[in-house]
Amino acid sequence: MRKIEYIDGNQVHLLHCGGEYFSALLAAISHARHEVYLETYIFSDDAVAAQIRDALIGAARRGVVVRVVIDWLGSGRDLAVKLMWQLIAHGVECRCFNPWFRRGLARTHRKICVTDQQSALLGGLNIIGDYVSDDGKKQALPFPRWDFAVRIHGPLVTHIHLEAEAQWLRIGSLKLRSRIDLMRDLRADARVASTPRSRAALVVRDNLRNRATIQKAYLHALGNAHRRAVLVTPYFAPGRKFRRALISAAGRGVEVILLIGVEQFALQDAVAHSYYPKLLSKGVRIIEYRKTQLHAKVAVIDDDWATVGSSNFDGLSLFVNHEANIVIRDPQFNRLLTAELEQGIADGVEVDIAAYQHHPWYQRAWYGLAYLLYRGVMRIATLGNYG
Repeated sequence: MRKIEYIDGNQVHLLHCGGEYFSALLAAISHARHEVYLETYIFSDDAVAAQIRDALIGAARRGVVVRVVIDWLGSGRDLAVKLMWQLIAHGVECRCFNPWFRRGLARTHRKICVTDQQSALLGGLNIIGDYVSDDGKKQALPFPRWDFAVRIHGPLVTHIHLEAEAQWLRIGSLKLRSRIDLMRDLRADARVASTPRSRAALVVRDNLRNRATIQKAYLHALGNAHRRAVLVTPYFAPGRKFRRALISAAGRGVEVILLIGVEQFALQDAVAHSYYPKLLSKGVRIIEYRKTQLHAKVAVIDDDWATVGSSNFDGLSLFVNHEANIVIRDPQFNRLLTAELEQGIADGVEVDIAAYQHHPWYQRAWYGLAYLLYRGVMRIATLGNYG
């Protein structure tokens, strides 16, 4: 992994749930004058998605170059292809990521929009209404899906644009020599001006040059934590290194809090529960979020390290899929995000180790079996990299 390159001079604005995010996304597309890059894992067929689709088509009709990447699996095979051709018919350039797994198991799980190389949106929100579950069951949610994104202005947008443009080119019909040249260009430093605002960095995961970048960013931040670390994820199934980093931080006296989504996938819950006894016994606090569907992938460590993005704490995000996070070094941003996470903690239920140990033996056996099944599948999928 290359050293994370922090860039000064950015305005980073926190966006909470779909109400704020979709307004910002529609405004960005509607005000674009030259170019729009959009990547998403899920592009649904509901009213929210229709608004975004129509805005993209409207931008193309104004003469804006609009390029959209939709994950073929995440959006649903038939819907992804239907939407792709619908957009293309109206002047939007659109590509499906990795149809029929022709390029391996990886999916693009990134959620990025860059307009006119001037502003960017990045986070965990798919293009789907946030009052319905995003797991295909389409169950009504009692409250908006809990998630976050950031709106960015400043020199870091140059790096985000380069990454979005590179993704567009990568999934096209590039010859080998062109792919090598593209990787070389991405390694080169983008020359940007700096002013004293938020320091931030783009951290991506792919299966070429950044296979462990996001995990190593977390491990480094946890290794340097002094006081408190709050980590939020809907799916908790990391490898051994990540779990050891949590335990090590707690052992140094850091207050480590895991806020985890539950009750969406039974197997995922069972795998997460298999880790609870050891983590709890080592001082890690675990809180299950039950107010609505948790989809946020964020963390705050001490007073000046935070991240918002698309990467879960599981084998798929950390070792297989394409992901994108922003790391922010700004105490003011930390305070804003911390306030939101404190509310999430208040809306959750803390796991008590004594109560957990009284789960029936067959339930605990199911947790262990789920872990073994998951570990076996992930070791195959990651060629042994998942521990």
